[in-house]
Amino acid sequence: MEQLRGTGVALITPFKADGSVDVNALVDIVTYNKEGGVDYLVALGTTAESVTLTSEEKQLVLDTVVRANAGALPLVVGVGGNNTVGVVEDLKTLDLSAFDAILSVSPYYNRPTQEGIYQHFKAISIASPKPIILYNVPGRTGSNMLPETTVRLANDFDNIIAIKEACGNIVQVMELIQNRPEGFLVISGDDITALPTILAGADGVISVIGQGLPFEFSQMVKLGLEGRTKEAYHYHYMLQEGMNLIFKEGNPAGIKAIFEILGLSKAKVRLPLIEASSGLKNQIAEFITSLSKIPA
Repeated sequence: MEQLRGTGVALITPFKADGSVDVNALVDIVTYNKEGGVDYLVALGTTAESVTLTSEEKQLVLDTVVRANAGALPLVVGVGGNNTVGVVEDLKTLDLSAFDAILSVSPYYNRPTQEGIYQHFKAISIASPKPIILYNVPGRTGSNMLPETTVRLANDFDNIIAIKEACGNIVQVMELIQNRPEGFLVISGDDITALPTILAGADGVISVIGQGLPFEFSQMVKLGLEGRTKEAYHYHYMLQEGMNLIFKEGNPAGIKAIFEILGLSKAKVRLPLIEASSGLKNQIAEFITSLSKIPA
């Protein structure tokens, strides 16, 4: 799955002032990322506020992304949850023909054992018509998928081809990179540690800030993958303040503030999330302005 190396971006779902899905803004965001140099797009991930979307809205988002992409970039779709049977049913009923892979988050809230996580993804592997990217994000799910569980899944199921790893523990990530089977991709799920993870041997990142600053972020990843460490860190330090700011009041409030500043969409989010505060928006605006003063 060489096409999933590099910079993937976890697309937001833009909303109008009345809270409905803003189709035109989503088209603009996809176009902005195509032109900005990212390598692939992820629709209906957790950054897309997918848990707050109806089935009809999810289909609208997918149709819009596919239409706006027009075959230009590989596409990944989020299909996950904490009800294994429900995820399997989604895989059987969704039209995934336009997508190259699915991204499936480890079960949240239930806090399954490692064997429970294994059995969950085994069921998904059997049901999925597409390659699977596992997603480990213990800060949100409440349970950590250990490297030995990931490696076991990668060895046992040919269609489990990658993991988006957001455990927040570089030692765990390095253990996974060391022990993964040949061809299995390790993809960073944390913007702030994406470059160190890539330099340790990972294959790229699925980013949040990358969709708002696609040129700068994808340049950092590209240079990192080429081993051009000094040049890659130039971009990392250029972006570091923004990486911290966008998560200060929760995701995707921060990245939506960037899009509002760029004039691509409103900063509207759905409850229980709330929009970024005016203070944070001002900080993000100052950061965006400062970028233009830093040599590329």
